Amino acid sequence: MLTRKTKYGLKALAHIAGLEDKKPVQIGTISKCENISHKYLESILLELKKSGILGAKKGKGGGYYLLRDAKDVWMVEVIRLLEGPIAPLPCVSLNFYEKCDDCPDETTCSVHKLMIQVRDKTLDVFKNTNLADLVIRKT
Repeated sequence: MLTRKTKYGLKALAHIAGLEDKKPVQIGTISKCENISHKYLESILLELKKSGILGAKKGKGGGYYLLRDAKDVWMVEVIRLLEGPIAPLPCVSLNFYEKCDDCPDETTCSVHKLMIQVRDKTLDVFKNTNLADLVIRKT
């Protein structure tokens, strides 16, 4: 299950990417349009800025904007940034592996086998979906 932070981050990115004029957009505008707390959204957008997905311009006409084309922002990157591991359990994580305390043998664990399938299918979706795929054009 995605956290609220990730859901809001995805909504904000899709909002920014969906703007026809590609001009910087203010936090207040995104907050109002996407029904996200201004203060909470600010921390999410700062994290996306620090990671190199968004840029920011101060002053009149300022706001946040994409540093890359929406087709080049992959969901696997965004999800890992905002959510952390994609795997549902640490014992099947590719980047954040941890052995389960209660499992003596992963090779015979039925839950482990199932969660590998879940991880792989989820990863496949995130690796093959970019920000442009999420955009709903606003007129």
